[in-house]
Amino acid sequence: MIVVSVFEFFGRFHPLFVHLPIGILLVGLLLHWISKIEKYNNLKHAVPALMFFGAISAALSCISGFLLSLSGEYSGSTLDWHMWMGIGVFVVAVILCFKLNTKKIDWLYKVLAVGLVLLISVTGHLGGTLTHGSDYLIIDFGSSDLEDVPVVAIPDVQQAAAYNDIVQPILQAKCYNCHGPDKQKGKYRMDSPEFLVKGGKEGEAIVLGNAEESELIRRLLLPKEDKHHMAPSGKTQLTENEIAILHWWIEEGADFSKVVKDIEQSEKIKPILLTLQSDQQELKALPIIPSEDIEAANENDIQKLKEVGIVVLPVAQNSNYLMANFVMIPNAGDKEVELLDKIKEQLIWLKLGDTKITDAALATIGSCTNLIQLQLSNTEVSDVGMESLKNLSNLQSLNLVGTKVTSNGVKALNNIKSLQSIYLYQTGIDKVNFEELQQLFGKVLLDTGGYIVPTLVSDTTLVN
Repeated sequence: MIVVSVFEFFGRFHPLFVHLPIGILLVGLLLHWISKIEKYNNLKHAVPALMFFGAISAALSCISGFLLSLSGEYSGSTLDWHMWMGIGVFVVAVILCFKLNTKKIDWLYKVLAVGLVLLISVTGHLGGTLTHGSDYLIIDFGSSDLEDVPVVAIPDVQQAAAYNDIVQPILQAKCYNCHGPDKQKGKYRMDSPEFLVKGGKEGEAIVLGNAEESELIRRLLLPKEDKHHMAPSGKTQLTENEIAILHWWIEEGADFSKVVKDIEQSEKIKPILLTLQSDQQELKALPIIPSEDIEAANENDIQKLKEVGIVVLPVAQNSNYLMANFVMIPNAGDKEVELLDKIKEQLIWLKLGDTKITDAALATIGSCTNLIQLQLSNTEVSDVGMESLKNLSNLQSLNLVGTKVTSNGVKALNNIKSLQSIYLYQTGIDKVNFEELQQLFGKVLLDTGGYIVPTLVSDTTLVN
């Protein structure tokens, strides 16, 4: 094990050595060509030395590359071709050195010089393919994210094969570059069921039936700055929905043959699976701050709100849009909400959770037409008040947790096209009503809560 680790250590110098022959040999060939011009004729004396050092660096690149391949992180035909092309660069460089020293600049020298340029180009391309993926050079430069590639919709997600149609496409898009047939970081390969379950050099990555204990899920949930986080920094990250799907699939046994309808589904995963039936897996994120400028609210009006205990702050630096939070006055009622009328044009985030407000307060809130986020959790609002919110055309997120609202009240909001999420935990909505709402709202996330999220060390929050 000690010998292997030493080999791997020196193998990791390959990215350093590999750029030397590329630069030195190409500069040597360039100077030899330029030296044909009379005024630059003296440059020809530097060419033999450059080609010699280029050949030496090519040898070091070949040796370090071979040692790096022993780590097991790379394999397949691409690696084989990269290795032999690299050896070809070394051999041709040695022959050119010999011809330069014997001053035999004949037709063979010229052919080999052109061949060396081609060999360097092909070897470099294959090396880039191993490191960055086969589409690294041909990816659409107009797109900065693989998630912009159109997703083929699943006609009926409940009839889809859980692994082949849902899980495997996620892994293929986000994981195969580092854990596929050509490269296996941590000696872990993910492009087949056998390899996926087998795990890598640190053991099993999937614990069937236990997502929390699965190394794959643990690494997906690590902070992005953690060196063990998957996907690595700079790579396309998995979305929250994709992680939720993998978590669900592993938690339910990671079966490779079952269709979705035969696997138990929580109320949280159902709407996420339902999004796969559309042409777009994730809703396009709407701006949380309007792009249009707005006149600043009157400072005296803001001061009056602060005097009764309402927290009023700008949502961003140099922005006139405001957020209001009633957290400091839990006994606030409908009368205090009426004070918001003075800043209704600037108000976009409003938190009224755990207050004493009733449906009467929603008439005032309904006039705050720029609202984007509204929290009404654990208040006395009901279906009657939902009618007052129908004109909030910019509303994206609505929290109704712990209220008396039923499915009839939620249906009144169906015409708000900007809605992305409604939180309905501990409301008057039963399972039958929820399924009806899912069909009605389509892509909107209807979160009924009641699920357990594992606590990680990274969940600690520092408050300044």
